[in-house]
Amino acid sequence: MLTVNDISMTFNDRTLYSNVNLKFTEGNCYGIIGANGAGKSTFLKIIQGQITPTSGTVSLGPNERMSALKQDHFAFDDQTVLNTVIQGYDRLYQVMQEKDAIYAKADFSEADGMKAAELEGEFAEMDGWNAEADAAQLLQQLGIPDNLHEKMMAELPEGEKVKVLLAQALFGQPDVLLLDEPTNGLDTATIAWLENFLADYQHTVLVVSHDRHFLNSVCTQMCDVDYGKIELYVGNYDFWRQSSELAQQLRSNANEKKEEQIKQLQDFVARFSANASKSKQATSRKKQLEKITLDDIKPSTRKYPYIKFTQEREIGNDLVRVEDVSLTIDGKQVLDNANFILHPGEKTAIISRSDVTATQMLQILAEEIQPTTGAVKWGVTTSRGYMPKDLNSVFGDSDESIVDWLRQFAPKDQQDNTFLRGFLGRMLFSGDDVLKSLKVLSGGEKVRSILSKLMLEEPNVLIMDDPTNHLDLESITALNDALVDFPGSIIFTSHDHEFIQTIADHIIEVGPKGVVDRADVKYDEFLAHPVAQEQVKAIYGE
Repeated sequence: MLTVNDISMTFNDRTLYSNVNLKFTEGNCYGIIGANGAGKSTFLKIIQGQITPTSGTVSLGPNERMSALKQDHFAFDDQTVLNTVIQGYDRLYQVMQEKDAIYAKADFSEADGMKAAELEGEFAEMDGWNAEADAAQLLQQLGIPDNLHEKMMAELPEGEKVKVLLAQALFGQPDVLLLDEPTNGLDTATIAWLENFLADYQHTVLVVSHDRHFLNSVCTQMCDVDYGKIELYVGNYDFWRQSSELAQQLRSNANEKKEEQIKQLQDFVARFSANASKSKQATSRKKQLEKITLDDIKPSTRKYPYIKFTQEREIGNDLVRVEDVSLTIDGKQVLDNANFILHPGEKTAIISRSDVTATQMLQILAEEIQPTTGAVKWGVTTSRGYMPKDLNSVFGDSDESIVDWLRQFAPKDQQDNTFLRGFLGRMLFSGDDVLKSLKVLSGGEKVRSILSKLMLEEPNVLIMDDPTNHLDLESITALNDALVDFPGSIIFTSHDHEFIQTIADHIIEVGPKGVVDRADVKYDEFLAHPVAQEQVKAIYGE
């Protein structure tokens, strides 16, 4: 059991939380949620011992082991892949090193023999003889083939390093597992594997993630950082969010009879209990949900930006045709003979095993780069708004304020400070925030600024490259809802499963040998379709 006792954390006279007392128990996965800057990752670092809290202690049960997903992708560049994974079990790896050092001695003494025997006993207790086989199996499950296991980490591409570090965190079945944004940089298949792994995991997991589908799939409880406190709530992310919204509604209906409020809560809990019964963690969670009372749910203090996209005019008969598009960069064929047609009103997700390839396809569509061969033909009635993945390409090092930068995109009758301040206020830029220089904005502020620009421009086609990057869960939810409601066409990339599933009605997978074009299907259907997956293998040359 992991216990947090009277933890308080203050940075520069700002208190993140105070007097936090929590117990994290075996068999549960806790999703740590909160607004950007609330201190989610800080909380994980306190538990891990990387940061000393202002006051309080963290304790583990006797003989329990903690493991965490490392964030430094270069820390093990001088190690082999297999050794990197085994180092996830610190004591086991230390014993292996000590044994090897003793056996390598030229003057092996009696004392060395006794020490070696002691280490061999400890090694056996930790199942050390199976360590390499277990590490290799874990790597294979994560898509790292045998021929890479003895390679140096420095030789691996970034995407493979992410998987190895994940394997390192999972290795040896730690009693407490800490995962900070574990889906970042992972492909769809690996995320699905991790979801299944965690759903079956018998120990304690704490996870920070902005991926709502992931949180809903793996979490049994939510750990909410709000009101300067950290509190636990039974259920997954959707249950927490909707119960928080219900609490806000009931609080606003102050005159509503208590009996009616309780009835609403009972109906709400019953719906989620029924859904919980279908999940792998189900039985205990269902019982916990059924015990919830009216006082157990609280409204959140989090704020949602107001995002609403409109189009100045409707698209005519044609949206876009991509004809025989190929792209070669530095002599390497990135795209080959890509052909597809998108129709007005379609909302299309461009996906790929390579983030770079997906981005390059979007850049070609946005006419930011030219294909090596082929052409993109847009309908004459289309007007496009583009949001690149590289936010700095929009702002550069400009000293201009947000409000002055945004003014150029507003209609003439909406360029006064009163309108723009009010507009930005709804996008969570309050007071003097609108006077911030563009070059000092955070990633989330840059995204909200670009979204503001797109709303003012009113294009009928939105081209968006991973638009949820840098956003908190509240902003992701608001953007998600706005794109579902948008009457025009959307072409986008994303790593957010729920984002793709709820928005896209057209999936195009882009590989080095062409595209897989599936219109009128949702993302889950595309992933489950055997014919589509055979086509996917073909575009990657498998």
